[in-house]
Amino acid sequence: MSSSSAAPPAPGSPPPKMPSFDLSPVPKNPLGEGNYVTSAGCIIIGDEVLNGKTKDTNSNYFAKWCFNLGIELKRVEVIADDEDEIVEAVRRMASKYELVMTSGGIGPTPDDAFGNGDLEYHDETLRRMQENLKARRRDATEQTEDMLTARKRMALFPATHAEVIFPTKELWVPVVRMNGRVIILPGVPRLCEALIDGMEKYTPIDPNRPRPYRLLVHTKWPESNISPFLVKLTERCKAEGIKVGSYPKWNNGVDVSLIGNDLERLQELGREVEKEVEGTITSQGKIGEESGKD
Repeated sequence: MSSSSAAPPAPGSPPPKMPSFDLSPVPKNPLGEGNYVTSAGCIIIGDEVLNGKTKDTNSNYFAKWCFNLGIELKRVEVIADDEDEIVEAVRRMASKYELVMTSGGIGPTPDDAFGNGDLEYHDETLRRMQENLKARRRDATEQTEDMLTARKRMALFPATHAEVIFPTKELWVPVVRMNGRVIILPGVPRLCEALIDGMEKYTPIDPNRPRPYRLLVHTKWPESNISPFLVKLTERCKAEGIKVGSYPKWNNGVDVSLIGNDLERLQELGREVEKEVEGTITSQGKIGEESGKD
């Protein structure tokens, strides 16, 4: 090791002060004026997920994010780290949905999906990467050539069709958005979740969109006891566009969910559900803003 390399922090020393990065400015609507994200797809890429070595949590986090923003997540797929499969999945979902999230080892493959394989290093990403390494007191002389090459590849992005967005102040890692609708995220849950949260302001969502209401009723009864009633309720509610769901709680009964655009109607149905299943309304309100019952 070179004598000029940075010394490791002494035992018991305070953690290094990490840099704060500038956010990317919000660009014009990438889908075009008056077009908004209403539907989404999710592609989880990784052999480790398919063989059970790694448990995927990124799709669940993305699903909750979409739900709270009123975006309908239509499909989640877990696929192998195979170029042909990735290209096929990206093309298919991007043709159907306004937003597609990919998570995992994707590399330069998305650009192949849009017909251009040219790549280039992104200077600002390289700069932020070096600033982050410096703050962590890791000098380049401490790293092998393979390590440096691997790190540098993390800043190798498609030369066309791509936006590089820095949505958080805490991370040097960017989000690459292809053709205005495919966002490429890392597979590490901590990074993926922070970047998903940061992308809200960069995602074109209709400010006048109606955000539906959700009402939850909790019952101590097992799901098998309430299933006949819920089947009938679901059929009755279809014409009104109200979605009925049931979610068993481990050793603690079931939550019955009612989702629709008319809160008064949901409250009316909620009282009916309370009576039929001997339950209690536990929360109600606009999705993402629900409050407990007074």
